[in-house]
Amino acid sequence: MQVVVVESPAKAKTINKYLGKDYVVIASYGHIRDLPAKDGSVQPDHEFAMVWETDPKSSKQVREIASAVKKSDGLILATDPDREGEAISWHVRQVLEETGALKKTTPVQRVVFHEITKKAVTEAMANPRQIQQDLVDAYLARRALDYLVGFTLSPVLWRKLPGSRSAGRVQSVALRLICERETELEAFVPREYWTVDADFLTGQKQPLTAALTHLKGEKLDKFSLADQAAAAAAKTVVEQGRYAVRAVERKRVKRNPYAPFTTSTLQQEASRKLYFSAKTTMQVAQKLYEGVDIGGETVGLITYMRTDGVQMAGEAIAAARAMIEKNHGVRYLPSSPRLYKVKAKNAQEAHECIRPTDMTRHPDTLRKALDKDQFRLYELIWKRAVASQMASAELDQVAVDMDDGADTVLRANGSVLAFDGFLALYREDKDDANSEDDADRLLPDVKVGDALSLQQVRADQHFTQPPPRFSEASLVKRLEELGIGRPSTYASIISVLQDRNYVRLDQRRFIPEDRGRIVTAFLENWFPRYVAYDFTADLENQLDDVSGGRENWRTLLSKFWQNFSTAVGATKELRISEVLDTLDRELGPHFFPVPADGSDPRTCPTCGDGRLSLKLGKFGAFIGCSSYPECRYTRPLTQGDEGGDAAADAAEGPKELGQGPDGELITLRKGPYGWYVQQGEGTKPKRCSLYRGLDPAQVTLDVALALLSLPREIGPHPETGKMIKAGVGRFGPYLQYDGRYKSLTASDDVLTVGMNRAVDLLAQPAGGGRAAAAPLRTLGERDGLPVTLHKGRYGPYVAWNKINATLAKDMSEDSLTLDQAILLLTAKA
Repeated sequence: MQVVVVESPAKAKTINKYLGKDYVVIASYGHIRDLPAKDGSVQPDHEFAMVWETDPKSSKQVREIASAVKKSDGLILATDPDREGEAISWHVRQVLEETGALKKTTPVQRVVFHEITKKAVTEAMANPRQIQQDLVDAYLARRALDYLVGFTLSPVLWRKLPGSRSAGRVQSVALRLICERETELEAFVPREYWTVDADFLTGQKQPLTAALTHLKGEKLDKFSLADQAAAAAAKTVVEQGRYAVRAVERKRVKRNPYAPFTTSTLQQEASRKLYFSAKTTMQVAQKLYEGVDIGGETVGLITYMRTDGVQMAGEAIAAARAMIEKNHGVRYLPSSPRLYKVKAKNAQEAHECIRPTDMTRHPDTLRKALDKDQFRLYELIWKRAVASQMASAELDQVAVDMDDGADTVLRANGSVLAFDGFLALYREDKDDANSEDDADRLLPDVKVGDALSLQQVRADQHFTQPPPRFSEASLVKRLEELGIGRPSTYASIISVLQDRNYVRLDQRRFIPEDRGRIVTAFLENWFPRYVAYDFTADLENQLDDVSGGRENWRTLLSKFWQNFSTAVGATKELRISEVLDTLDRELGPHFFPVPADGSDPRTCPTCGDGRLSLKLGKFGAFIGCSSYPECRYTRPLTQGDEGGDAAADAAEGPKELGQGPDGELITLRKGPYGWYVQQGEGTKPKRCSLYRGLDPAQVTLDVALALLSLPREIGPHPETGKMIKAGVGRFGPYLQYDGRYKSLTASDDVLTVGMNRAVDLLAQPAGGGRAAAAPLRTLGERDGLPVTLHKGRYGPYVAWNKINATLAKDMSEDSLTLDQAILLLTAKA
């Protein structure tokens, strides 16, 4: 009997069917041990020796593997075909040897397969090899680097920047990208420019629109018409001319298909087309790779999904070409197979692209066997793989120049799709569409000398646009372009940044939170080398050299640690006041933007004399007045930054909002159960909690008094005359009427909800309008309306614009993202 070790139980189940009774396939459930999260797990003074620890859950799997190996004739390590997979196999063998479960005489073999099909598994079993130590060494170096950076740099942040969560070798560089883009946006000054367009009719009465390109014999650039006066003058000149076609340019161009998917391009396209997060994409792809039940048989549907190779197996190319000829015709088939080479830095081309294991397995044949996400991702992979072997699309690009016989020239651009080629099957989406792209505009057939009838002339105002914030797709693309991280790490990098509350997603774009900007500014000032793009990319190259056997992993770590530990040591004498002064200076334009009236944004609004600046409390940064304690004004860094609110509250005490009608002091406070407002002092002062969705930064004296006056009477019910009240209770804002309660929705304000809305909500049947339950949290907005998470009678669900959708069983309400919620709601709608 042979024992085969794989990572997951789903994979084990599929492979066990292929191998038969002479094999026992056992899952390790991923890594069986890791570096414990404490000092000393990596020991630089002892040649970077590592202390590994097995958690209780993994210990159970180790015992099961050990028990089977003791009775076996051999051990076959069949973990994934990448560095992590090689490392898992190495760990399994090491643990079995250390515990004595693996005899010295027991043969140990390593097999790899890039797809879970019977043919691939059988061929792999017939061609075993040994564990590749170079790949293991690269894993050890990477794991040690991540540990050393995280457990050395993070305590520096905790000491010098209270409230900061952590720093990471790659996550900090990705965060810098997002923060720098935000700084560009804030510094961006729109520049005005104007264009002049004219509508013509041809001799055949066909419309033709053209843009002014030359005026009085001079070619116009983007900013030649800088204001309305210049545009109006140009418009008048155009209106006075009589026009004819001066030149017609036609050019046939080809557009080649895209390469098959790699990990990063799959994440990018799934983000654009399917609104999947990188994490969701990898989770769904993992299921497709490990196997899905199709007609009673578990079948792996795609090749291994962690790869940056774009080459495709010859048999897959042949199958794709045969299918293209059969389904589309010989014209859609290139004369020879298409071969691709990856362009990204640090690419490892040992692995094949992501493609269907059986190119003839059309998505439509699997619709009933797959859930919605699995089907959509498989369809995307299948179309991309097949389209990569199709003929190029052909377009006729046309440019028509027309003039008034003198110095005024206008041009119309357009194109005609002469042959769709691969576009018949697949089109790639873009991160940021160009609104000025005329490629799809169809132009009428005109000839040189044709007279044109001028119909209308328009002068339009425009402003230059700032660079767009990063989406998941564009961030992954940029990281890959810079050579930062690996395809398999992008999903975890993005998740960590969100989990640490360093960034948030808004309209599927990353916005840095203030704590993220502060961490980035700190690292850029005191650890610039370690958040430098070229340094991080060079380190990836060195890790690749380790995996290729060209560099020793301990030598790499030694060189890194010598410089890094010196940089960390240099911060020991760094005073927090010095940190504050530097951050206050660098982030001042962000925290204190100059108002429209030109007044000093740092003047304290309470005392009028003090100067506002960045301060640090026990739990993080906040804005405070220099006249403290005489002036107790504080505010969070920005709205929605809970860290800033908590810091201000903890450091400065209750925030005084003013006096109530009876002279008692009204304060904003934070207690163990959240934010609340309080009237006066004493043993039992009147209090009211802030309901979900009400930002502490938005609580003024008027808002606080309104909260303290709750419950408020909305008015008598128009049918019964019984009073309707609104209040805030244990489970959030509610309506009270005739002895029963009705929760307000996330879009309702307990302070302003009126009679019509109240009657409408009360008329909803119990349990019918699930969106009326108080939300657990707001995930974000879509089309200006909140997307909220709720706990209902039958479990958690999301709500938006009166649409509800229950979470799938495998979905965690704690880690639910806005993108996942939108997908659920879209499917329900």
